Amino acid sequence: MLKRLYDWVLSLAARRSAAVWLAVIAFVESSVFLVPADVLFLPMCLARPERSYRYALIATVASVLGGIAGWALGYFAYESVARPVLAFYGKLDAFEQMKSGIDDGWILLLLVTSGLAHLPPIKVVTILSGVVHMNLALFVVSAVVARGGRFFLLALLLRRYGEGIAHFIEKRLGQVVLAVGVVAVVGYVVVKVLGH
Repeated sequence: MLKRLYDWVLSLAARRSAAVWLAVIAFVESSVFLVPADVLFLPMCLARPERSYRYALIATVASVLGGIAGWALGYFAYESVARPVLAFYGKLDAFEQMKSGIDDGWILLLLVTSGLAHLPPIKVVTILSGVVHMNLALFVVSAVVARGGRFFLLALLLRRYGEGIAHFIEKRLGQVVLAVGVVAVVGYVVVKVLGH
């Protein structure tokens, strides 16, 4: 089923309404959808490199709005809506573990790693942000930086290097960003431990 869903999202890149679909996918990815917007964003940028930054803006705005929807799910409807969504994706146990003892610093860090490398999935972090009642303005700013950073970096790479960089992006960029995220997490833990 996931493969069919992935293929369907990929097929949207060839449609005239691709930009609208990009906004829809980026929005729902940030709150409830499993397939990342990159599946649609990358082929769109490769097909029309001159529109890469426009697509990055569309994806960023829609993703942040979807993140706000995820935050609202966590804040206002965790038990009735968000919990069943997380259970459906098999993320409920991981979510419950993350929820215990988390503070705004951890949430910011998770937003960065999730926004840049999809680890943990962005929908988990947006819902978690609402559950722990993270300040909405701080959440929005960090989501803009993390998601915008990812989409605009991808747009820049695709515009500059085209098809040649696409394989690297699909296979290795996530690993590079994950390594940077691990360094950030370790740095944060060290600062927290030394601060006590």
